[in-house]
Amino acid sequence: MNSNENLNGHDDKDDSTTPNSTVTRTEHFRLDIVTSMDDFIFQILKIRRTLLYISISALILAPLAIGLSLFLISHPTFFAVLEIENEFGVVLGILLILIIIISVTMIIAGIRHYRSIVVKWTKGYREFQREREAADRKIAEEYGIET
Repeated sequence: MNSNENLNGHDDKDDSTTPNSTVTRTEHFRLDIVTSMDDFIFQILKIRRTLLYISISALILAPLAIGLSLFLISHPTFFAVLEIENEFGVVLGILLILIIIISVTMIIAGIRHYRSIVVKWTKGYREFQREREAADRKIAEEYGIET
């Protein structure tokens, strides 16, 4: 690394003597902000995708857990196990009821999150894209840049 360069790879020399150095620094700063915003939006989209997968898995796994619990409870030998195995039967009954309650809660939360992610986020992201394209066109027209 050159002794005149700092850790960012920029010269430590004073660029104020070169023409347009202020414009170059300002443009560089704006480019960094735009790049950071694009990275942030990309990360939000990754989080959105992950949340969508979680919602879908809740909508698939919770009904399976409810179905299995109801099958066990409705099985003819279930109450015989409850009577024969005192402590185990009570714990099993409580666990199956808890599984049903938690699964119903997961289904409700999964539906709410799925609707929120698919409808609200998609609508907001499309609006953001339209505004961004309009801003890009305005900037291109202002500076005479062809896109």
